Amino acid sequence: MPQHAISIPEELRTHGLRVTAPRHAVLKWLAEHPHATAEQIHQGVCAELNVVTKQAVYGVLSVCVDAGLVRRIQPAGHAARFERRKHDNHHHLVCRACGRIEDCDCHTGTAPCLQPADDHAFAIDEAEIVFWGLCEACRGQAESQAPPARTCNQNSLNKPNWRSAS
Repeated sequence: MPQHAISIPEELRTHGLRVTAPRHAVLKWLAEHPHATAEQIHQGVCAELNVVTKQAVYGVLSVCVDAGLVRRIQPAGHAARFERRKHDNHHHLVCRACGRIEDCDCHTGTAPCLQPADDHAFAIDEAEIVFWGLCEACRGQAESQAPPARTCNQNSLNKPNWRSAS
């Protein structure tokens, strides 16, 4: 879990937001469960607050993204995910099979990591990089479910096909 220099209530106030139980619960839960969907956040916060609507969670996420307290990412073909780690120019690894997302520190360290060949006079301040592949667990599962490798029988390569096309 990332350590924040100030408490969640102080962080909310610093960004001009009122401290509410749903805001506090969402930020706390999200700090411990990065890359969560709104649905996952709702389920996690419900376990703590007992009663909070899904709409309230969406509202908290929207306000917190706008305030810069939460980062929203949405890899192609996936639901939006949310995380507290922001403003540090990191990237993401996404498993094509299970959808698991992990943080990946930027190799160059400074934003933006990539410069386009032609920036069309844009003042570029960010490059979003997503690495796609299979996580270790899915790779192992794919290997265990793969059909056995076919071996070529050298004798069969030299045998003529006695069937004639009629």
